[in-house]
Amino acid sequence: MLEPLRHVARLLAIAHTLARHDALFPLEAAEIAPIVTFLARALAKKRRGGDNVLRPGQRLAAALEELGPSFIKLGQAISVRSDLLGEEVAEDLSLLQDRLPPFASAEVRATIERELGKPVETLFARFDDKPIAAASIAQVHYAETTTGDPVAVKVLRPGIEASFERDIALLDWLAGLVERTRPSLRRLKPRDVVTTFRETVHIEMDLRMEAAAASEFAESLSDDPNVHVPTVDWLRTSRRVMTLERIEGIPIDERDNLIAAGHDPDRIVARAAETFFVQVFRNGFFHADMHPGNVFVDRDGRLVMVDFGIMGRVDRKTRIYLAEMLVGFLQGDYRAVADVHFRAGYIPREKSVDAFMQACRSIGEPIMNKPLHEISLARLLAQLFQITETFEMETQPQLLLLQKSMLLAEGVGRRLNPDINMWTLARPLVEEWMRANRGPEARIRESMYELVDLVERLPEFARETEVAISRLANIGLMLHPETLQVLSAAQRGEVALLLPLWAVVLLLALILLILL
Repeated sequence: MLEPLRHVARLLAIAHTLARHDALFPLEAAEIAPIVTFLARALAKKRRGGDNVLRPGQRLAAALEELGPSFIKLGQAISVRSDLLGEEVAEDLSLLQDRLPPFASAEVRATIERELGKPVETLFARFDDKPIAAASIAQVHYAETTTGDPVAVKVLRPGIEASFERDIALLDWLAGLVERTRPSLRRLKPRDVVTTFRETVHIEMDLRMEAAAASEFAESLSDDPNVHVPTVDWLRTSRRVMTLERIEGIPIDERDNLIAAGHDPDRIVARAAETFFVQVFRNGFFHADMHPGNVFVDRDGRLVMVDFGIMGRVDRKTRIYLAEMLVGFLQGDYRAVADVHFRAGYIPREKSVDAFMQACRSIGEPIMNKPLHEISLARLLAQLFQITETFEMETQPQLLLLQKSMLLAEGVGRRLNPDINMWTLARPLVEEWMRANRGPEARIRESMYELVDLVERLPEFARETEVAISRLANIGLMLHPETLQVLSAAQRGEVALLLPLWAVVLLLALILLILL
């Protein structure tokens, strides 16, 4: 009983802050705790003076910054949900600044020594007490190792875990409240969204996980000469401290400085497009926070990425869906766009394919009639997500994260050259990938793998059937004799079924060898 009361009290305090910034609209639109929002607005009226000239999204961003680290991260996380907030609010939240006052250098040094078990002077020949960046979860200091290597040291804020856990518990309670009281919003999976947010934040607050992501990311791009990922110093890395190779470079959106340094902005856009394609389609593992502060260009013209706290993964089926959908839009083939949504299972089968195709056309035609350099696939995805309520399409968190990354990448490309569309540069790569992964050879290979998997799972299915029958018998439930006969016959036929299945597998393998 005490926990719900604590949540209500905390919600009232949050609502009061939102009301002072005239930013209660998310709670009011979701109809969450209307009494709380009414009280918050009534109390705030006495303290808010003057007309507010900021846009709703700007007011909400200001309120979230005041509410602290958890809500800054939340604002950044929901900035991809233009289907919920509208494009203008989502865009304003995407600019939410994750900057906080630094914490004391004494706490920084104490954390390093406690985590790594040695004095700072033993670990580093030089350590700068003044941070180069201070964000909601951690801050970064420059240092030099005892072997003379320049490094960047990231240190978690003291007490940040407890602060986040308290706020996420409140969000989970609110999500449960929404699911119980607003059936129409259940398709948005609010509790799943909060769970994903919790998992993301927990990973960000274990710097070993970020270091592992950096290491995996470097390995996945090791064959790309146009990209550099800083090396992890594992000897000086722990749960609350991470040490990386220090990088030198020009922020990717500083066009004039890049030109002054002898770099060609058009070539950088082309490299960014190719690298984005490789991350998403070839590797299925991408940097999900590629704002200009996290991407630099070094003296050799390579893209250098930092901050691996937020990474995205896309499985092969989703990559195929995404490629078919994007190529369909670029070619104006709205039937193909609609079909792939139904095949992927994103739209319920009982919905009309023709109606969904018409909805896709309503999104694609206005965008595709623009000059090529003005086409934004990220905004196209955002509008696609906005029409999903009509067709009961469930939220796809991995696609929302990807859409945010695409929006950031487009913004960078346009700052470098507003007349070039990076997706035009990446389109041949996507189409080639599609041919390699959806052509006849690929389909045969995929069918062969699925059949092998089916064959391998048959014995396990038979064992699970036996266990289920035994459990039913143990609790006094008996199957009808005819049902037992059918199951017994199915088990006896298992070996007989394996032979033709293996024959099909071998036939597919032979066809594949001939085609290759």
